[in-house]
Amino acid sequence: MDNKSVIIIGYSGHGFVICDIFNSQNIQVVGYCEEIQKKFNPYNLTFLGQENCDFALDKIEETNYFTAIGNNQIRKKINETLQRKLKKTPINAVHCNASISKTANLGHGVMVGNASIINACSSIGDGVICNTLSIIEHECVIGAFSHVAPGAVLCGNVKVGTNTFIGANSVVREGVRIGNNVVIGAGSVIIKDISDNSKVVGNPQKYI
Repeated sequence: MDNKSVIIIGYSGHGFVICDIFNSQNIQVVGYCEEIQKKFNPYNLTFLGQENCDFALDKIEETNYFTAIGNNQIRKKINETLQRKLKKTPINAVHCNASISKTANLGHGVMVGNASIINACSSIGDGVICNTLSIIEHECVIGAFSHVAPGAVLCGNVKVGTNTFIGANSVVREGVRIGNNVVIGAGSVIIKDISDNSKVVGNPQKYI
């Protein structure tokens, strides 16, 4: 397997960011999978078809893959399907300007964006997005296939469930517990625990 190349699944805005991250790691993005070929191809990538077609699967099996899709549910479904079919996990996309503690733990298929910080003893689950300029402080735990949007700050010892979205420039107070399938609006200030399947916005937080 070529450890210096990767195929991405999904090739639009989020995929473009992922291409830049891999470029910063000197990992070559050699192709992309999508439902249809994209007319806008800023990175001059080869179109391989849908990720579940035989041709694409053969190509993915020869190299690495990364699911470059922002939607938590879709990203989860694709990763689980590919892992089942190929018996291999996606690589991580970690920008060269990110700062990750040696005591932090990252799962598979994790994105850590430009200037993002993951501090001591934090644990990041499979398929999590830690987007540009996000800060994950000490001893935080983020469940699989959640998304911490650009500029969001999780203070120390925050626990986040699975499939949760934390909006851009939100701040989560230390020690807060956030459930599964939660949506937090941009710019929110979270000072209390949030139960599963909730939507909250505002400063301080309000359920909607």
